[in-house]
Amino acid sequence: MSDPDFLRIGTKERDEALKVLGDHFADGRLPVAEYDERVSKAVEAETRADLRPLFADLPPPHPAFMATPAPAPQYLPPPSGAPVHVHRYELVVPGERYKIAGGLLQILLPFGIGRFYMGDNRTATAQLLLALIGVGVIWCLIDGIIMLVQGTKEIQNRRPPPAIE
Repeated sequence: MSDPDFLRIGTKERDEALKVLGDHFADGRLPVAEYDERVSKAVEAETRADLRPLFADLPPPHPAFMATPAPAPQYLPPPSGAPVHVHRYELVVPGERYKIAGGLLQILLPFGIGRFYMGDNRTATAQLLLALIGVGVIWCLIDGIIMLVQGTKEIQNRRPPPAIE
């Protein structure tokens, strides 16, 4: 049962086979009587094995589902002594444009929103609570200006991984 030629075909596969036979007929490769015979066999076909003889003497194109599958690529270990590259994936720190967006959010919405955006939840919560009393608004405005002018300390001091060559 592992042979793909003995898999049953459906209407979609029959229609594709009929279309390809029609293309070969239009190109003049099949006379009318032979075309009619092949079409009737394609309509009655139940498996790929039933369709394969209809295209055996015709050049490509053949129906796509009849193509033999390409062999799966095999993993080949590197030759001994060859360097092996190991990729590390880490959380990437927001870049400059995120810092600018965070600074603008701090100024435009002075409730610690920019700090929430940058991932500094502890400072953002303190700014939000103090903003409710009124004092935190000034802190947020000053913090936003500082974020825009000199950038911020990156979240938890994470750095992007070094490039591996």
